Parts: sequence; C-alpha cells; structure tokens
Amino acid sequence: MATSTLDPAPAAGETAPRLAAAPSMRRSRTRGAIIRHCGLVLFGLFMLYPLIWMAVSAFKPSHLVLTDPSIIPTELTLENFINGWMVGGFPFWVFFSNSAVVAVSAILGNLLSCSLTAYALARLEFRARNVYFAIVLVTVMLPMHAVIIPQYIVFSSLGLVNTFVPLILPKFLATDAFFIFLMVQFIRGIPRQLDEAAAIDGAGPFRVFRSIILPLMKPALITTTIFTFIWTWNDFFGQLIYLTDSSVFTVPIALNALVDSQSQQGTGTLMAMSLLSLIPLLLFFAFAQKHLIRGIATTGLK
Repeated sequence: MATSTLDPAPAAGETAPRLAAAPSMRRSRTRGAIIRHCGLVLFGLFMLYPLIWMAVSAFKPSHLVLTDPSIIPTELTLENFINGWMVGGFPFWVFFSNSAVVAVSAILGNLLSCSLTAYALARLEFRARNVYFAIVLVTVMLPMHAVIIPQYIVFSSLGLVNTFVPLILPKFLATDAFFIFLMVQFIRGIPRQLDEAAAIDGAGPFRVFRSIILPLMKPALITTTIFTFIWTWNDFFGQLIYLTDSSVFTVPIALNALVDSQSQQGTGTLMAMSLLSLIPLLLFFAFAQKHLIRGIATTGLK
C-alpha cells in the first residue's frame, strides 16, 4: 500500500512569527528604497543646479543675472542670444562649423591611427614590441604642457599656425595613447584562433585586421568616437594656442572672445552662447550613451 511522503504541516507556533515579520520587513525595505531614491534625486538636483542656473540666466536680462539669483526668472528675454550671435564680425554658426570640422577630423584620425597601432602592439610579433608599448603608456602620464612648446615651434616653422592642421594632424599620428591602450586591451580579448584560421586561408596581416579584428572592435571604436568628440569639442588650451584669427575660431575660443568683448555686462550673453554650445554635446551623448556604457563594459576599462 502506498504511503504519503508529504512533509507534515508546520506548527502554528512556527509560522506566526514569520507571518508577523513579513510586513515589517517589507515596510523596512520600502522605507530604505524611498530614502535612497530621495537621496539620489537631491544629489542629481545638486549636480544639475549649475546647468539649470545657466539655462535660466540665458533668458534673463543681463542686469538681472547676478543681482537676481533665483531659479524662477521674473523677466524673460531673447536679447542675450541676439547680442551674442555675432563675435568678431562672424556669426556663431561659423564657430560651430569650425568645431565640427576639428571634432570629426579628430575622430577619423584617432579611429584610423589608434586602431592600427593597437593591432600592431597586440597581434604582430616584432622586436622590442613590449618596449614600444611601454613608451606608449608613459606618454599617457606626460602632461600636454610639456610638449606644447616644441609642437608649437615645429608647426610655426612650417607656417601652419592659425590653421586646423596642428589640431588634426597629431590625431592621425596616434598621439592619444589612452585610446591605444583601450584598443590593445580589447584586441587581446579576441581569440587568436580567428587570426590563425584567416592566415591558413591566405590572409595577410592587413586582411586579418580589416576583415576580422576591425569588425569585432566596434565597442572600442564607439567608445573612442564618443570620448574624442567630447574632448575635442571642449578643448580650449590647444585651440587657444594655435588659433588667432576670428575666422578659424572654434566654439570655446569664441566664448572666450565673447567674455573679453562683453566683460562689462555680457554675463547673460555668455550664458546664452554657452547654452547653445552644449546642445551638440547633449544630443550626441543622448544618442550614444547606450553604446558608451556597452563599450566601457566590454573593453579594458571593465
């Protein structure tokens, strides 16, 4: 005769404390979640306050920007955008186009040169490869100010000052060691069996790089694109050194010129143009943030 194997029902004395503790545990977790979310909201507002203040000040009259620090404006105007649109005799869209040319060229230069350099350091076998890679890593710790004077002397002797060449040419020479290191770490994670299989089929190093390595490097390439665009668009020091004519000014240099020309009462004008200069960055980051997070998670920064 079959016998039942069901466990005996727990005693009432055992379930009562658990049933009584369950609601209190849920309330405790709910309170903890509310406190964490409130803290995150307050921290987010604290971090966004300068951006919010700048956006509000862009629509305030210049005489109220510093005298009326409230977030809710008492008077709105568009005169700051009208007054700041012309800088040095040129409309502001000229500076946007100059920054776009420099940023896009820098992206292309870094993608081409850094990917080739990283592939050579990660895959090709040649003498002193580790020494070259160590030199690349050392340049990461070398401040820009240590090399800016020799670079300026070279470009000045070639007559390239006041052009975009000093800002673009180094990108095609793999001078951004951070991206080289990023791509080297990513390529080292790609199985070498893929290279060996391609070599058996007769593919050379460049064919392996173009047909196998490069398509698999998409996360690292996207990360390089995003960081290069942000850093180039916001660069001020290098562009200030090489660009002296208003016709080739980029957005950061134009904002600096706006401060000089409107230093008496141009705070609202500066806020208005600064707000416009942030729009490309915000749009670019909004569309690329998913790829940025994925790229960081799958490259050498993880």
